[in-house]
Amino acid sequence: MEGKIEPQLSNVQFSNADGSLMKVDECNFGCIHYKRRCKIRAPCCDEIFDCRHCHNEAKNSLDIDPRHRHDVPRHEVKKVICSFCDTEQDVQHNCISCGICMGNYFCQKCKFFDDDVSKNQYHCDQCGICRTGGKENFFHCDKCGCCYSKSIKDTHVCVERAMHHDCPICSEFLFDTLKDLTILLCGHTMHLDCLKEMEQHHRYSCPVCSKSICDLSDIWEKLDHEVEVTPMPQTYQNKMVWILCNDCEKISRVQFHIVGHKCEKCKSYNTRQIRGGPSSSYTSVSEEAIH
Repeated sequence: MEGKIEPQLSNVQFSNADGSLMKVDECNFGCIHYKRRCKIRAPCCDEIFDCRHCHNEAKNSLDIDPRHRHDVPRHEVKKVICSFCDTEQDVQHNCISCGICMGNYFCQKCKFFDDDVSKNQYHCDQCGICRTGGKENFFHCDKCGCCYSKSIKDTHVCVERAMHHDCPICSEFLFDTLKDLTILLCGHTMHLDCLKEMEQHHRYSCPVCSKSICDLSDIWEKLDHEVEVTPMPQTYQNKMVWILCNDCEKISRVQFHIVGHKCEKCKSYNTRQIRGGPSSSYTSVSEEAIH
């Protein structure tokens, strides 16, 4: 059954042994990852954790022997423990003992509970996991193998299994990360925070394919001016080199210049020298080049 959003239960009251009423404060339960009223018994190591992320962080820490590090197989979780009455039971929405709702959002397929329904969680059968943002706002791209915003359905560049790899900056697996993601113009994906950090260091090319991550025409104009006001010594004035453009992938033969080499087709300076002249690495897309 597909994950669904249930009405939120707040101010739930239960009777103590002496007959007095006790109010359940839902915010007292859960962990730093999710607010919920149950814990899981990990089928891999038979230990109890607040959620799968708590398990994975504990079982993949540097204190653990590398041979014993592992992630919990989320779909194989069979037992949960009610955080209110400590009753261990099969995975289900409400506790069989005290009746408390263990999570306002519940997905039987993912064995997943979460109280914060403002995330608009939904289960994607193609992805095989629950995602956030509202099913009506996303579509699943079969080639990329992931859910993307409908706003880019007709414009995004497909990259096979685009999110089924590690972030090229921090090396965290992207497919089921809790962090915000961004899709670059080239179709490759990475953490949004990693992209922002990369931009702070004036790096504007994809770490995977080296294509420009945004429209850099303003920078190309500044480099045009820099080339004009920086004459080359007589020895290099007629020196020609072959370049490969990282953006349009066209090979051109252009005049060598220490500032950079401009692609004849798309006018980009995001190029690399491939033959002729002094050896050099590719010209990375960097504001530092214009200073």
